[in-house]
Amino acid sequence: MTDPRPQLILLPGLLNDAELWRGQVSGLADVARCQVADLTQGESLRELARQVLAEAEPTFALAGFSMGGYVAQEIARIAPRRITRLALIDTAIRVDTPERAAQRRAVNAAAGRAGAFLGIADRLMASYVDASRLGDKILTGRIHAMTQRLGREVFLRQNAMPREDGEAAFKALSCPLIIICGEHDAITPLGGQHEMAHAIGCSHLLVIPNAGHMTPMEAPEAVNAGLRRWLAR
Repeated sequence: MTDPRPQLILLPGLLNDAELWRGQVSGLADVARCQVADLTQGESLRELARQVLAEAEPTFALAGFSMGGYVAQEIARIAPRRITRLALIDTAIRVDTPERAAQRRAVNAAAGRAGAFLGIADRLMASYVDASRLGDKILTGRIHAMTQRLGREVFLRQNAMPREDGEAAFKALSCPLIIICGEHDAITPLGGQHEMAHAIGCSHLLVIPNAGHMTPMEAPEAVNAGLRRWLAR
């Protein structure tokens, strides 16, 4: 008997692995066959996209978080007809500004110094989660363990990958779209989410109250509710 549940490929962000999506894999198991992609190998976003496509079914639903949204761009450029629906979660579609590109290079230079990576990873926490959750030791402990598990080499490789503009690639898709973001996301702020929704013609924008950048971990139930409605469209 054929399984009616669609394949849902979950694309993690920078320094993220399957732990990011733990709440979605379990919470959506009745409506989707979730597969978390490994984005820790590869030297470019295009290479990562090809790795995902090589392991994917002929058609699939796709959800990209943060850097994973940029991998989703590449998948949309390479194989748009294989995507049956697309969710963009706490991500962006614009190319890095010269200032942002310079910032990435500076952070990589600092992280490359012996003993510096741990401090950089610790400083990221303040921009990862809503201020009200910084005292949540279970949540921050999960995030910290994940970033340390992946480590400096993965960070340097992922952070160095140039981000491109995804407006045309996403606008050309004809499948159901949803954008989900945290109300207080400091990395991909709310204003940019509204601009992205307008640019790609997405009429479904879900803002998660009292959440920061890491919404799949900060507010898994709210994210799952949005994804469940999206999967049913």
